[in-house]
Amino acid sequence: MSYNQQKTISCQRYTSVPGSPYNISTDNKGVLKAVLHGAYSFNNQTNDAFLFKPSAIEKAERQLVKGFKYSLEVDLSRTVCLKKGHKEADLANCKFQPDGLLQQTFHCDFEVWTMPWLRFMKTTYFVCSPSD
Repeated sequence: MSYNQQKTISCQRYTSVPGSPYNISTDNKGVLKAVLHGAYSFNNQTNDAFLFKPSAIEKAERQLVKGFKYSLEVDLSRTVCLKKGHKEADLANCKFQPDGLLQQTFHCDFEVWTMPWLRFMKTTYFVCSPSD
């Protein structure tokens, strides 16, 4: 194999375009922060008496755009914590509703933009629908 053939083969490994979204682990620290921020946005927009928190992260993508844009597919489930008088920072301590009438889950698509060096994070898009 000649040098030119080796160079061509190694270049074919890289198929993503700079600046395009790419899949990222759902366990990534940035993903987890973005998911939590999306959940806060959801809680601030609903009239539900209870807080919701992430129960599953189905898919995560990240894109480099003057910071990072996370595109997320997340399931949010109702907790036993009432919104009134409860700090959202305590969401980790809220247990999910047990099986029964109050149990509810939404499937959500979020976009969260972050510039970590400025400590900036904003949910730019979300849409949720009840899960079956």
